[in-house]
Amino acid sequence: MMRSLTVSLLAALALAACSRTPTPAETRTQDTRTFTAVTPALTARTGAQLYQGKMPGLRGEAAYAIEVPATWNGQLVMYTHGYAGDGPELRVQTPPLRDYWLSLGYAWAASSYSANYYDVQAGVEDTNALANAFAALTGRARPTKTLIMGVSMGGHVAAAAVEKETAQTAKNRTTYAAAMPVCGVMDEEYEFQWLGDYTLVAAHLAGLGAKTFPQGTDTFKALLPDILNASFSSYSGALWQENATQGAKLREIARNLTGGPRPVFDLGFRVGALQGAVLSTGGSDGTLTGILPRNTYGNATTTYRWTTAATPTAAEVAFNASVLRVTPAQNPNPALPDRVRYLPRVNGEFSVPVLTLHTTGDFYVPFRHQQLYRAAATAAGNGDRLVQRAVRAPGHCDFTAAELVEGFGDLVKWEAGGARPAGDDVTTPAVIAEPTYGCRFTRGTRAGVDACPAN
Repeated sequence: MMRSLTVSLLAALALAACSRTPTPAETRTQDTRTFTAVTPALTARTGAQLYQGKMPGLRGEAAYAIEVPATWNGQLVMYTHGYAGDGPELRVQTPPLRDYWLSLGYAWAASSYSANYYDVQAGVEDTNALANAFAALTGRARPTKTLIMGVSMGGHVAAAAVEKETAQTAKNRTTYAAAMPVCGVMDEEYEFQWLGDYTLVAAHLAGLGAKTFPQGTDTFKALLPDILNASFSSYSGALWQENATQGAKLREIARNLTGGPRPVFDLGFRVGALQGAVLSTGGSDGTLTGILPRNTYGNATTTYRWTTAATPTAAEVAFNASVLRVTPAQNPNPALPDRVRYLPRVNGEFSVPVLTLHTTGDFYVPFRHQQLYRAAATAAGNGDRLVQRAVRAPGHCDFTAAELVEGFGDLVKWEAGGARPAGDDVTTPAVIAEPTYGCRFTRGTRAGVDACPAN
């Protein structure tokens, strides 16, 4: 009798636990926005079959495209796109390796995600959902392997997709055989620390530093002409030119914040489009325009340096003492009960081969991301699962087709049981500062970049 009652009581408690409603997530500005998925109108490549439409996503409908070659090898590559702005329309972006993948027999698929802005949460969940729906949407067999490749914000999606935390917490769970994040945000916190630091420092060097946080984007925008005049002698063309006083200080602070001395940094610093993209974030409140419920930015322990001596100069000490200090809010990116975090974590806890590419001059998503990713992977015991390659280019995601093809080809050979491919040392300062750093995997010379020595 007692045993029967105990079993019944345990069963009732288990049922109650299963039916308990999870604690609701906090309301964010992103939750108030609405988006419209636009059905793709792509044309299938010769010999391939294209499937495109709309499907349920994390925050509403998402558009999708899937293309399968006639000689399908049974494998699928998920492509994750970069930041698509803050407009209401959601559109699928075609992958740069589309024709290459089809020529090798790979099917590919891409989601628009069900939200714009920097919504990596939607990127991960909607990409996984599309991968899981491949058989239902195409009427074909489930893929024997699924790989993932992403660019920029999509690199963040691709990296997070193979993380242990994602595997344990995602609403939509998918197993990937390998990942190739390129020009990606490989440390979800650092990217927004960098944007906050640079805009704060640029204003402070101009004598227009914020006194309170947040300063406000409208206030920063109104001050921007004076901020630019203080550091740049010209800023109207494709390449800007810093002046020899405040501009030189700003350049060196940026160099130190983004990975240290390395080839092509100076040219990347002068790319007007990238300067404009970074400066457009000035005055923000640290919520990533409403992606997070609270401020994630903080600089309480950051020391800004424009010299290289062992100790700061008197001018640097004074600068650091006078610059506004900000402390992040408590737990701005909380774990959620039924999906990955608002800003999915990249902890270096992955169990599959990962190969990355990053340009040394990228000013928007700096090379420092690769150094932090290496440290995280090594700390997690996954250093041997990560291969990183540096490319000598000044732009963001500024890769040639040959560089992407070589990287993907080496990754899939490795995943299939081949030898671990070669990569670059991204952490040793003396190596990274060498004039020829990045030559090993750069295919093609960019304007303004010194050519590599002939082999």
